[in-house]
Amino acid sequence: MKRKRIKNVILMTAAMLLFLTIIICMVIFAVRFFKLKADTGSVNGSLAETISTALTDGIVIKTDYIKPNEYSRPQTELKKVNAIVIHYTANPGTSAKNNRSYFEGLAQSHATKASSHFIIGLKGEILQCIPLNEISYASNERNSDTISIECCHPDETGKFNDKTYDSLIALAGRLCVEYDLKADDIIRHYDITQKKCPLYYVEHEDAWKQMKKDIMAEAKELKTELADKDKQ
Repeated sequence: MKRKRIKNVILMTAAMLLFLTIIICMVIFAVRFFKLKADTGSVNGSLAETISTALTDGIVIKTDYIKPNEYSRPQTELKKVNAIVIHYTANPGTSAKNNRSYFEGLAQSHATKASSHFIIGLKGEILQCIPLNEISYASNERNSDTISIECCHPDETGKFNDKTYDSLIALAGRLCVEYDLKADDIIRHYDITQKKCPLYYVEHEDAWKQMKKDIMAEAKELKTELADKDKQ
């Protein structure tokens, strides 16, 4: 009788330990699940509105969304990202805020359909105008699978100043990590439509090639930093 009781106690203890182990595993899974959702916004494959918090460390992006309208923010879902498209504003000396206001104003003017996910200003400021899970009106037939970055420039040459350029490299590098993009996935508006945009980097192929190298170097450095954090 005593042995039977001991056996029952052992069985109950084992059952309780198994139950606790299952509960602990479920908690760990839940924590990792919601952390992944918070960091990438992509547990079920849908795109997040903004870049992962893990990637925005060290870079300031101001979210200033355009109000939904059919001329600059149609709220059409962006289901996948296959490339980043680099543009220039073609308005020398204007700020990121100026260009965002122009996109916003199209809801009233109906002048055209245009917008961009990001605008980088002359001081290196970055405005996000469109959520990353929506298309922007920037890249013609590639609107459906690309993220667009519009860059301000000080003069008619279309060349970006150092602050704009540095912010572009930082932003594009993070987007490459976010969406696992390669050098060939960084394109110009010109590569889609033959429009000379961004002008300087169409007329100076060497500068364009260097920009892509700089972006990929940034992406590589970010991946190394993230891998080191995971090991800690």
